[in-house]
Amino acid sequence: MSKRLDVDAIIDLIEEEADIILPIANGEPHKLLDILEENHTRLRNVKIHQLLALRERGYMLGETNGHLSHVSYFLSGATRRAYQKGTIELVPNVFHEVPRILQKTTNMSLIMATASPMDAHGYFSLGTQADYIAEFIGHVPFVLEVNDQMPRTYGQNQIHISQIAGYIENNVPLTEIEQPKIGEKDIKIAKRIIEEINDGDTLQIGIGAVPNAVMGMLKDHRHLGIHTEMLTDGVVDLVASSAVDGTRKFTNKGKIVTTFAFGTQRLYDFLHENPSVEFLPVSVVNDPREIAKEEQLVSINATTEVDLYGQCASETIGGCYYSSTGGQADFARGVRFAKHGRGFICLYSTAKNDTISRIQLQLTPGSVVTTSKNDVDHIVTEYGIAHLYGKSLSERAKALIAIAHPAFREELLFDAKKNGLLI
Repeated sequence: MSKRLDVDAIIDLIEEEADIILPIANGEPHKLLDILEENHTRLRNVKIHQLLALRERGYMLGETNGHLSHVSYFLSGATRRAYQKGTIELVPNVFHEVPRILQKTTNMSLIMATASPMDAHGYFSLGTQADYIAEFIGHVPFVLEVNDQMPRTYGQNQIHISQIAGYIENNVPLTEIEQPKIGEKDIKIAKRIIEEINDGDTLQIGIGAVPNAVMGMLKDHRHLGIHTEMLTDGVVDLVASSAVDGTRKFTNKGKIVTTFAFGTQRLYDFLHENPSVEFLPVSVVNDPREIAKEEQLVSINATTEVDLYGQCASETIGGCYYSSTGGQADFARGVRFAKHGRGFICLYSTAKNDTISRIQLQLTPGSVVTTSKNDVDHIVTEYGIAHLYGKSLSERAKALIAIAHPAFREELLFDAKKNGLLI
């Protein structure tokens, strides 16, 4: 019997007060969401749960109240306005625990996701995804939106036709993200980090200009490994230059390990039928206990603000919510347990044309701590690296002041002494 679904069959699958789970980024099934919105009056108190949504929709903005609503676990450009309007919920989390949170707090009624076409053995691939949905394969009903432009990838993201409630087809290009421009400050920060990376290290690299600059400078390294939550275009170049081969990894030797990928078509082409890339659930990739098994892991992430205790506010800007915790805290903990683990959190020393220091005595009121003072390892600006792990409060303050913009160092020193941070 065919599992191809029409509109009525899709709506009939959704019970009152259902919780529908959507994957991250290009796993978002656009046509299925169109169907839900167009038929929202046939739904009752249905919630859609998702991180990093791609498109702003009416149900996020309160236009389908009583029928369809959105719960976010990581804000994006599609959901920030809705959050500021108060028309969506935001659930705090660390990324590796999202599957557990969903299990404990939702009905897990249905998962809707984009997938590559079925192969000769009856398997679809979740393509650029494993994230928080892959581990529910075989346990929660799936409705797939099959897209022939989704790359077929490997790992624990394969789903057999017997494990789905049904599917529709929608062949459209994947969303690409614009690569950030690399500036002078990014290059200075990247050069400082490069000095700390050795041949044979395994890398977790986040998104942004600094991570891109770092990857661009690693082409002469050898035997690097990749174990990262988000896979980006920079890895393609590192594989092409023979910098990455994964032969010295401690887990999944020879494999590039990730939980989702987001970049340009070049990345998606690289992923298609590439057996060297393993997509694993986030509960594996981002679990600090699993991260720690990579004894030479180097984690590189970004923040927006640091105080003199070493607390990093990475999910708020100027005291207003911008994103969420994501995997930064997962990897900050993981590198602490790894035998030779090293964590680097990067930021420009100033904002607003050098008028505001991003290193301050205290975080801006309303800011949220993402990486705690107890987990932070190294902080990097264009002026240097502050080694914080295991250091006293006084030593931390001195180290952070030394990498602040010179125009603010005297003021920071005064504030630190006044508040008893320096002895």
